[in-house]
Amino acid sequence: MTESSMHPHSANAPADVAPAQAPQPTEFARATAGLELLSSAVVLIDAAGAVCYLNPSAENLFAVSTRQQIGRPLSAILGDPPGLRPALDNAMSNNWSYTGQNVTVRRNNQSQIQLDCTVTPVNVAPARLLLEFRPIDAQLRVAREEQLAQQQQANRELVRNLAHEIKNPLGGIRGSAQLLERELDDPQWREYTQVIIAEADRLQDLMNRLLNSHRMMHPAPLNIHDVLERVLKLIQAEFPDMRMRRDYDVSLPKLTADREQLIQSVLNIARNAAQAMDGDGEVTLRTRAVRQVTLAKRRHKLALELQVIDNGPGIPEDIRDKIFYPLVSGREGGSGLGLSIAQSFIEQHQGTIDVDSVPGRTRFTILLPISQGV
Repeated sequence: MTESSMHPHSANAPADVAPAQAPQPTEFARATAGLELLSSAVVLIDAAGAVCYLNPSAENLFAVSTRQQIGRPLSAILGDPPGLRPALDNAMSNNWSYTGQNVTVRRNNQSQIQLDCTVTPVNVAPARLLLEFRPIDAQLRVAREEQLAQQQQANRELVRNLAHEIKNPLGGIRGSAQLLERELDDPQWREYTQVIIAEADRLQDLMNRLLNSHRMMHPAPLNIHDVLERVLKLIQAEFPDMRMRRDYDVSLPKLTADREQLIQSVLNIARNAAQAMDGDGEVTLRTRAVRQVTLAKRRHKLALELQVIDNGPGIPEDIRDKIFYPLVSGREGGSGLGLSIAQSFIEQHQGTIDVDSVPGRTRFTILLPISQGV
């Protein structure tokens, strides 16, 4: 046999000695190598809509591994965002690009994330479309916080002005009722003046609470768990049948804050929960450290996450978006000031307060910056 007859490209060589498909994975590997270092999440899908590549950023964003997802439909990662599937079909059929903004994706069939999505046709077999995802949750949260803060500020100014207008004539009404009571001999008539005085006092207390929600802060280093223990004692004294659970991260450093304002904030939230459950349910106070958090447009290396979790009926859907507004209450007879005051105090600490609620589980989450070296 001649030397040439043994060359792998010889016509006499078996077909499987030099597989014709060998260059294809090499070309695909070369084409995707540059995607490995991108900070944006990239997913490649084939003509059937199956995943053929994810870069590390996509693995992190969607909490999946490439090995498990290769060959599976894209919906296994993204769920079924409205309008995305037809847009991908159009991009594939017409060989054009597509950009989707504020696409809601259910990650791992659990938590939702908001993304911008850019779709680009590619011709690197087996890939047919390149999908690039950029999370926008942080931008949406900042925009929502700014809008909410502006709305809350306008509401508080309106309510405070109204409180000032009410407070002055209220004193006159109470004083007149007291003078009238002295002139009445009939006990039955005096009962009516006592009702006027009692209701005037109640309204006066309400007005004072509205006007004092922006009192001067007195910050000092404190242990957040001392604050929570005080709240626990107050709740248990008022609602003896409530079950109070602690879930503390005892390694948390000290926080610089106004002790009385924090006690009042957490107490208002926990008391609302206890009242919603008629004093018979479970409230959990949970603390954790979170890192690299943006609060009030400032990046903080370390922050406190304080959660108040209850197993009550949940917040009615019709007031869920307005729960922090003054005078909005989901309970008959409630003043609607507790959560508004709590939010005001947290904002003064450059923190945020948020809520998510479904029947059986309501969770208020407070984030407060922790100064390093305190």
